[in-house]
Amino acid sequence: MVNLHMVLTKTVEVCCADTMSVMAAKKAGAPRIELCSALPLGGVTPSSGIVSVARSLFSGRIHVLIRPREGDFVYNDSEKEAMLRDIAHMAEARCEGVVAGALNADGSVDYDFAARIAREARRNKLSLTFHRAFDVCSDRSEALETLVSLGYDRILTSGGADNALDGADELARLNRQAAGRIIILPGGGVTTRNAGDIIKATGATEIHGSCRAGGSDSSDANVISTIMHIINYE
Repeated sequence: MVNLHMVLTKTVEVCCADTMSVMAAKKAGAPRIELCSALPLGGVTPSSGIVSVARSLFSGRIHVLIRPREGDFVYNDSEKEAMLRDIAHMAEARCEGVVAGALNADGSVDYDFAARIAREARRNKLSLTFHRAFDVCSDRSEALETLVSLGYDRILTSGGADNALDGADELARLNRQAAGRIIILPGGGVTTRNAGDIIKATGATEIHGSCRAGGSDSSDANVISTIMHIINYE
């Protein structure tokens, strides 16, 4: 494992879908994880038990995915209510942030519900990330301005491409548009081979990945620490 001696200036957010991944993030000294379940389905909200165990294992920042089901990001009233209750629960579980998003059928941000999410997150003093529903927005520039106006802290996105490296040009454009008002968090297909290139091409200061090795289903501490080293010192 790479030994990091310097103060980190760029952040790796490790996508953790099980407790083994959380332990790998802890071993590598990762500053933040996104906790979820069912990655093959695109990720859904983890159980309260998983959240509790993760909190006991990991002393860094935990941001929890708030997504009640697989599929699209157009939610009915009962799903919305469940999401708001999950946000409150994550604060009670001593997590530091949530990762959520919702769209209208036309591909625009569901403004009213996105505003309710933002209010609930602020009420509970949680950092707020809009997740990769952003990648299927009909107008990403407009969506970015909407999220800035609502006070979201960051946007997790591949730039609308299959992976962050392919979407690097769009990510760089979004980062320029954001102009420090909101963090653009590149994610999707991030590896030790391309993490440095993504950071350099996009101007991003944070990057998101599951950091797995080979055919493993869990994050790997050596992969995490290598990516942390690459984006900060190479």
